[in-house]
Amino acid sequence: MPTVEKDTNEDIYTEEKITGVFSKLLQREVDVTILMPAEKKGQVYPLLLLNDGQDLEKLKVKETIEQLTAEGIIHKIIVAAVTAGDRMQEYGVAARRDYLKRGSRARAYTKYIVSELIPYLTYRYPVDPHSRHTIAGCSMGGLSALDIAWHHAALFSKVGAFSGSFWWRKRDSKSRLYSDTRDRIMHQQIRSGRKKADMKFWFEAGTEDEKSDRNKNGIIDSIDDTLDLVAELTKKGYRPFHDIQYLEVKDGHHNIETWAAAMPAFLTWAFEKSSIQ
Repeated sequence: MPTVEKDTNEDIYTEEKITGVFSKLLQREVDVTILMPAEKKGQVYPLLLLNDGQDLEKLKVKETIEQLTAEGIIHKIIVAAVTAGDRMQEYGVAARRDYLKRGSRARAYTKYIVSELIPYLTYRYPVDPHSRHTIAGCSMGGLSALDIAWHHAALFSKVGAFSGSFWWRKRDSKSRLYSDTRDRIMHQQIRSGRKKADMKFWFEAGTEDEKSDRNKNGIIDSIDDTLDLVAELTKKGYRPFHDIQYLEVKDGHHNIETWAAAMPAFLTWAFEKSSIQ
């Protein structure tokens, strides 16, 4: 039986830690942290699913939600933050491993989210059963979030990626055969896939995310890869500034501090009162 530990303080949001739940798909116990507003009878809430739930506190998610809620900027929401297992195997792109065979458990992780976790959350908590959800993550977790949302648009309408690992590729970039167009896996999936109705995307990248510049164009790869993905989505018919938001953080690094600083912008974009009916 799962163990549920409740934080009983009187903050705007309470915290529950669900532990001891064994997933047959992942072949491991999965811990999930739930942030939830004080329940009102009959009230249901939008759901935000976060990868890398072990970083929830460092990302300042609870205090940011509480502040934005208190200021009347965003709707009250439920957050389910999934503690990562083997990130380099469970995250990635479900349809294809990268050139070093990473992402071997990404398909199983996707199935866990879709067929185990979401049904449980909808049953156990006052999650709005009639609305599509939001999913987000940082770095590899951001790549995973986009892949899951893209292939399960019936469940997710919004996706956020903080410094997403969109370099994920079929071939080593040092190979003379390497091509950004052919070998970046997420870009190719977007290019070859069909547009998903009413889906929105939020991307963040820091100007100091890394130093690498594969094509020597003076723009670091993390920004290049993100902007190229925005271009692919635009070609599909998604509109920048309406369906796609891009936040470039000056002096931002590939770290939790930068992602925490960007969290208010993401949460406001995803759950702003004027944008959710």
